Amino acid sequence: MEEKPLRVLVCGDVEGRISALFNRVNTIQKKSGQFDLLLCVGDFFGKSPEAEAEWEAYKSGAKKAPIHTYILGAASQETVKYFPSSDGCELAENIIYLGRRGVFTGASGLQVVYVSGRESQQEPAPAHCFTPKDLAALVTPLASSSKFKGVDILLTSQWPRGVWQYGNNPAIDTKFCGVASIGNLAEKLKPRYHFAGMEGAYYERLPYRNHVVLQENAQHVSRFIALAAVNNPGKKKYLYAFNIVPMKSMEPAALVKQPEDVTENPYRKATKEGRKETLLLPSAAAGEDEPASQFFFDLGQKKPQHHRHQQHQGAGRKRWPDGEGDGDRSVQHKLPRKPPQPAGPCWFCLASPEVEKHLVISIGTHCYMALAKGCLTPDHVLLLPIGHYQSVVELPSEAVDELQKYKSAVRKLYKSRGRRCVLFERNYRSQHLQLQVVPVPMETCTTEDIKEVFTVQAEEQQMELMEIPEHTDLKQIAPPGTPYFYVELDTGEKLFYRIKKNFPLQFGREVLASEAILNIPTRSDWRECKSSREEEEALTKQFRTDFQPYDFTVED
Repeated sequence: MEEKPLRVLVCGDVEGRISALFNRVNTIQKKSGQFDLLLCVGDFFGKSPEAEAEWEAYKSGAKKAPIHTYILGAASQETVKYFPSSDGCELAENIIYLGRRGVFTGASGLQVVYVSGRESQQEPAPAHCFTPKDLAALVTPLASSSKFKGVDILLTSQWPRGVWQYGNNPAIDTKFCGVASIGNLAEKLKPRYHFAGMEGAYYERLPYRNHVVLQENAQHVSRFIALAAVNNPGKKKYLYAFNIVPMKSMEPAALVKQPEDVTENPYRKATKEGRKETLLLPSAAAGEDEPASQFFFDLGQKKPQHHRHQQHQGAGRKRWPDGEGDGDRSVQHKLPRKPPQPAGPCWFCLASPEVEKHLVISIGTHCYMALAKGCLTPDHVLLLPIGHYQSVVELPSEAVDELQKYKSAVRKLYKSRGRRCVLFERNYRSQHLQLQVVPVPMETCTTEDIKEVFTVQAEEQQMELMEIPEHTDLKQIAPPGTPYFYVELDTGEKLFYRIKKNFPLQFGREVLASEAILNIPTRSDWRECKSSREEEEALTKQFRTDFQPYDFTVED
């Protein structure tokens, strides 16, 4: 027999109007009976002296909450003073602070995941903010289990950016509404209900799927509900009541039943070709393929033309197509010997129609160089095989040799500008080799410093980077098919980690962007670093010019 449903109330920003909220709850309970709990999103406390005095009545015990009330932490600096620490605790009788972020499981088995405050890229973050590391710490232990299906309720202060896609539009200007990281969190945790506040609006989105129809097993739907502030002048809805049976007690068929008005998942961006691009957490991911657009290609842009070379007069000389890039730039290009073919579209194979050729800097016989999409610095580039190879250890020897030539050439360029060359590869959740090449100013830190930062940040994520000798072939350590991450320093030293599961996808980028190295933590997520096509073209042209004296593919 199915368990009796829990009766839950959810409230938007209280902003210190505590008595007004509880008076309304009392009225509701007199009419329709007792609820089991009240969950509050957004800012619970107010900033005025009146709000402070009102809270004192509850804190002293003069007044008492009529229901078990669970609240999120501060979403503004002014209200931090109401919370004794970042850990959850009872602030007054029946009023419980859940904590900065975490998982609350009730006696019934109802699982509530919560994240307080606003997004910050700073580490350590202000007390009223959360960081990518907070979200990673939430996702990893939950979603790493093979039995993980999702959570019952997700509470966040901020909205998820883009939640309205494929759904009904909220009555609010969505241009700057919400943050992508909350959308990423929602996609990973698959909450049956997701509540948020802080935008002063009521918005109940149509339910959305957590699976791709005909490609994945059916899963439960998610419902997003944003609530307005208590006693708002526009009389927008600020209380939401619903019944819920905890997921763990439900029959599978009942759990995955799809309502008629269900829509596509707003966080998986579908393209005209029917592919999907999945948003990911900046520092952790669980069980989903990374978009092939990561770092280099943007699936949202208009489909680029095929990157072809045209034969001109003169033996062996080929040029960029007219009107594209640097018109008189000569390159050599021969097709490699029948490399492995991708199972589906690959946005890194040079022969692919998807290639954004305006990012290509240099083309050799087996490899090419391109500007990194959302680059950390203006001279952050990628080295990639022309054919379809997943990792360095799968490259044929001639491609490895040419890759070494590119590495050597880029190192010389960086060195001439007083920069060290750091390379890294993540062979995990990726289908085509991308060797990231990032310059670090010599005056900023030594090679030893860079090595230490990588090692320490890996340890913080419970990973141990292994140092391997300079001339050791990666193939001896990682046979083809082995997921791994490796860093190569300007001394030739390599740090290696064999990936087991749930590797933080942005790890290499996060370490280099950290305060200890490049000190650009806001650029740790490539999605936050997008440039216009014109800006990308200008950066590519500049690097192509700078690299030309070192480019071994250029014919004299």
